[in-house]
Amino acid sequence: MSQFDVFNGDADGICALHQWRLNDPKKSILVTGVKRDIHLLDRVFATKGDEIAVFDVSLDSNRSDVVRLLAAGARLQYFDHHFAGEPIVNAGLSTNIDTEPDQCTSLLVDAALNGKFRPWAVVAAFGDNLHHVARQVVASLELENDAIELLAELGELLNYNAYGDSVADLHFPPDTLYELLSPYSNPLDFVRDSPAFLSLHAGFQQDIARSESVTPCLSSDSTAALLLPDMPWARRVVGVLSNRLAMTNPHRAHALLVPNASGSLTVSVRAPKSRPTGADAFCRGFPTGGGRKAAAGINQLPSAEIDRFLGAFAEFFGSTRV
Repeated sequence: MSQFDVFNGDADGICALHQWRLNDPKKSILVTGVKRDIHLLDRVFATKGDEIAVFDVSLDSNRSDVVRLLAAGARLQYFDHHFAGEPIVNAGLSTNIDTEPDQCTSLLVDAALNGKFRPWAVVAAFGDNLHHVARQVVASLELENDAIELLAELGELLNYNAYGDSVADLHFPPDTLYELLSPYSNPLDFVRDSPAFLSLHAGFQQDIARSESVTPCLSSDSTAALLLPDMPWARRVVGVLSNRLAMTNPHRAHALLVPNASGSLTVSVRAPKSRPTGADAFCRGFPTGGGRKAAAGINQLPSAEIDRFLGAFAEFFGSTRV
């Protein structure tokens, strides 16, 4: 029997798996990728008796492969907070899915484990830009403010590392980053002891400084959009920059567009923090679009569609939307 662990390469996916394996250590085959690698289950070839744990990957986006793996006799444990579509009823599938905008996958795992490794769930919530939720949850840990800010920084850095056109754009492949933090039951020990934290911190500071020279291609009271250059640093910073803009301007929706290797654009969308819904519905209106209510994206937007996208974005998130 083989164990497969399938996880999104961002902070939420990594921290969700990490909590699960701290509680139930198993040698497993890791299946992951950059943030936009969402069809991960098509890489899994399992047989009867194999077990698959899935974290932070849309069931709807992987529906055909879930059905295929269940038909092969594999058993799946599924944790996620993205749009799931119609439920799949099968004795071999156990799901814990909640698409509410104040949820992330690591918080679902935290609840399933009764808070056993809660600091890692807090890291993930910060990384997923759920700062208000993270601060509510962390209150139960009775940490000093300095420690809480380190958890927030770690979450942001783990999330930052997931963004890129390919693994070559990243500082660390997500499976490598997971293995580097897997020995640590306390994220503050990882911050203190791991050279990986210092490497991510230095890379992030350099990339975010570069982003400060980019001017918006759309700006209003209700929406803003930035077109970033065709550079690895821009692809790395797009997610964290989207989150930071959303925090700084909570009544605006934000879109960041960056060229990718296919000749199209990768788009990151954030709904206004003051009304964090609609990002997934808006992005699903475009081929290759999807995500969750507060934060979503489009994997491949044709360059010729930029003006149409910006017009639709401004209309959808206009100030009269309720």
